[in-house]
Amino acid sequence: MEIEAIAARVAPALAELGLECLGVEWSAGHGGGTLRVYIDALDHGGDAANAVNVDDCEAASREISALLDVEDPITGHYVLEVSSPGIERPLFNAAQFARFLGSEAKVTLKLPRAGRRRLRGKIAAVDGKHIGMDVDGQHMEVTDDEIESAHLVPDWDALGYAPKAKPGKAPNARQGKAAHKR
Repeated sequence: MEIEAIAARVAPALAELGLECLGVEWSAGHGGGTLRVYIDALDHGGDAANAVNVDDCEAASREISALLDVEDPITGHYVLEVSSPGIERPLFNAAQFARFLGSEAKVTLKLPRAGRRRLRGKIAAVDGKHIGMDVDGQHMEVTDDEIESAHLVPDWDALGYAPKAKPGKAPNARQGKAAHKR
């Protein structure tokens, strides 16, 4: 089973529904697996009112299920899940990274680079398949085919969910410092 082939096959059917196939994930399990298809509304321009909703997910699920029943690209039992990208939006290719220049992302590489497989930093540049990230004060460049998985890191402050200090409470002077016994 080729995940990219499934994504390419369902994309036109989703486009007819006004939806975009962001990407597909396969998770193997005992007695089968889970095929997860991430969708978004075409050209919603970041407007939450035009973003994908539950009805879109249901319509996409019916369409994808019918397509997969006919073509049967997956042997054995599996569960189909259709999902919106959510606030920790997965990123499947360089073009999706380009949409979120300046945003923070977590990336897991297929193979270690400079002794690291996990990167977290700002998306600084995208050129073709090359993705530049500022990680721990250094610029790192990877290609999208080196990436095992990636997703955006939510900006909790911008979303209004960052923890707030309690009024009248001074921060603990020892907080974040190691205690030494003498």
